[in-house]
Amino acid sequence: MELARRHGRYGYRKIGALLKAAGWFVNDKRVERIWRREGLKVPARQPKKGRLWDRYGSCIRLKPERRDHVWSYDFVEARTHEGRKFRMLNVVDEFTRECLAIRVSRKLTAADVIDVLSDLFILRGVPGHFRSDNGPEFIARSVQSWIAAVGSQTAYIAPGSPWANGYVESFNARLRDELLNGKIFYTLKEAQIIIESWRRHYNTIRPHGALGYKPPAPEVFVPPLTAWPAARAQPASPAKLPVEQRPTLH
Repeated sequence: MELARRHGRYGYRKIGALLKAAGWFVNDKRVERIWRREGLKVPARQPKKGRLWDRYGSCIRLKPERRDHVWSYDFVEARTHEGRKFRMLNVVDEFTRECLAIRVSRKLTAADVIDVLSDLFILRGVPGHFRSDNGPEFIARSVQSWIAAVGSQTAYIAPGSPWANGYVESFNARLRDELLNGKIFYTLKEAQIIIESWRRHYNTIRPHGALGYKPPAPEVFVPPLTAWPAARAQPASPAKLPVEQRPTLH
């Protein structure tokens, strides 16, 4: 009940995944029974969606095959408490479902798109393709030339076909449903901090249905002695050496 209160838009499967991650030995059937007994809503199953095909019968959807193969990006708009609009540039790795970045600003241009992607290149390298709609910030000549110069390719969807950019559109829906619709932002700085915190939660903790209810990029704890092998190789101090190994004074 505490998890359901904290994550009001999660279904029982995601709550069950969080319980298991916390060390509870419980299966989904038991979680579902408790869920129904307490009167919580079980989300309806989503209908399966087919691939996109052109009139000649060939598949036109680029399928991600590995990490950093296809990145997709899109804009989302929201407002602060006084009614002023701000925009978010969301970048998603389609294969891992990880949200790589959310840039929050009052105004975002083609130069901001290049700036965000440049930072990501330093951390992860250059992806094979960029998928986006035909917004002016994405089809700007400066963006197209820059993407070609770094050795990547663009994959624009057909105009008026947001479903063809399904990975980032699904992420946008989760962002709006789980955060934007239920949160009042009084300042732009507050929006930037809270949205970035949610992005980290989405990547490292939030169970993802398409990933077997595992987070896209779970945090890994590395013990200090594993991270620093040299710490284990330090010689013992002379006071701890056996008597026969201690140096003699002349």
